[in-house]
Amino acid sequence: MKKLLLAGAAITAMTAAAHAEDVKLGVILGFTGPIESLTPAMAAGAEFAMKEVTDSGKFMDGSSVTPVRADSTCVDAGAATAAAERLITSDGVKGIMGADCSGVTGAVLTNVAVPNGMVMISPSATSPGLSETEDNGLFFRTSPSDARQGVVMTEALMDMGVKSVALTYTNNDYGKGLADSFQQAFEAAGGSVTISAAHEDGKADYSSEVAALASAGGDLLVVAGYVDQGGAGIIRGALDTGAFDKFHLPDGMIGSALEENFGTELDGSTGQVPGTDSPGAAKFAEVVGDAFDVSGPYTGESYDAAALIMLAMQAAGSTDPNEYKGKIMEVANAPGEPIYPGELGKALELLAAGTDIDYVGATAVELIGPGEASGSYREIKFEDGKMTTVGYR
Repeated sequence: MKKLLLAGAAITAMTAAAHAEDVKLGVILGFTGPIESLTPAMAAGAEFAMKEVTDSGKFMDGSSVTPVRADSTCVDAGAATAAAERLITSDGVKGIMGADCSGVTGAVLTNVAVPNGMVMISPSATSPGLSETEDNGLFFRTSPSDARQGVVMTEALMDMGVKSVALTYTNNDYGKGLADSFQQAFEAAGGSVTISAAHEDGKADYSSEVAALASAGGDLLVVAGYVDQGGAGIIRGALDTGAFDKFHLPDGMIGSALEENFGTELDGSTGQVPGTDSPGAAKFAEVVGDAFDVSGPYTGESYDAAALIMLAMQAAGSTDPNEYKGKIMEVANAPGEPIYPGELGKALELLAAGTDIDYVGATAVELIGPGEASGSYREIKFEDGKMTTVGYR
């Protein structure tokens, strides 16, 4: 009898090994370009989830998951499209975590993901226009749309007693979408936008843009730009000329580079970035430890985006994007057993047993409408040269 049991165990092990594979997932982010200081931690978040799943040994009959990085540049649609094509045709990825900035995300979705039937989950593409893009059920995002951020910005400024603002935005899908959303919400609430002016990234001098903003005036300057690019240039010009000394900064501007480049010059300024004070956020910080900085923008969203792809595969019993795409909303939302960071192995076990899960993750994931996060925001104030969290909305 013992010999029969051993033989059966050996056959089971051989069968599992036969089904196990190395599943590749793309991680396409702007490793160069205007948010390059943010992307290392974002990539680390996604890859942490992949390692957690692999180490559990419970994914797809013992399969492993390997990340394959590609550079979206954040701003060059042609380069991002070519990089995404390589992920699919050369590297053979079964899903894509990314892209990041809205313009390149839309380009990759339309030109690469949809024609190739590839699932994409972006942690940070926030343009409202992406909600309307034809995606064949392949596109999701763990960050909320800027239609929501515009309202949150308005509420925060109104609560501070701000009645008029000058507004500048980076001249792309992200900047224009956020600027329009904010202006509509702010004016509907009784505020005044004295000027709404685009700026181009990559310039050495923003004196003419700052002069126009200063001429229009306002209680403060809203800069819907990028922390490593034109947005920082606008702030420097405004501070050096005395045009403005207070700023309100949305998600693309929030990063440690602000503290390094401006220090106490930004004291009193405010901003917001997607974030939550949910138990999952604390758990994420706990399980990551000092492996990387979880306080930066979109690290939790990146972990969650990668986790959702892998959990959907497990739920579908397939790594084929056209098979598992229909499971993403199911694993992300109630009903089911709540799943937090560090519990991906448990989630895989439950799914294999046919048990429903409700993936809460690091960012209190709840996908609505066309597969995007309902979203909450962490409010930030600059004090003593540091970004401090003052609340959540």
